[in-house]
Amino acid sequence: MSIIGVGIDVAEIERFAASLSRTPALAERLFLHQELLLPNGERRGIASLAARFAAKEAVAKALGAPGGLHWTDAEVYVEDSGQPRLRVTGTVAARAAELGVRSWHVSLSHDAGVASAVVVAEG
Repeated sequence: MSIIGVGIDVAEIERFAASLSRTPALAERLFLHQELLLPNGERRGIASLAARFAAKEAVAKALGAPGGLHWTDAEVYVEDSGQPRLRVTGTVAARAAELGVRSWHVSLSHDAGVASAVVVAEG
């Protein structure tokens, strides 16, 4: 296996919250329904959503930042163990296949008003 790409991104949580507040439909354009909710059905907190947004940006960077990727074609989910994972479909899966990506690694964090994500694409 070899590393095909690495992406990192940060999102200022307050600024991200303001964007979602200003444009309520934005959340539906950025996230799949299941990404917006916690396992118990409650709405996910803004810091967690900002970290997921950063992960989607990091995915694009790991793939060379091509145009035409759809936000909802990269889904961040969490395993029962609490480990974040990435599921790709559509435009993101097609670009990943072009590059030979066979697995993904994702790390999310948020602290001090900033959310961050690192994504590694491995072939």
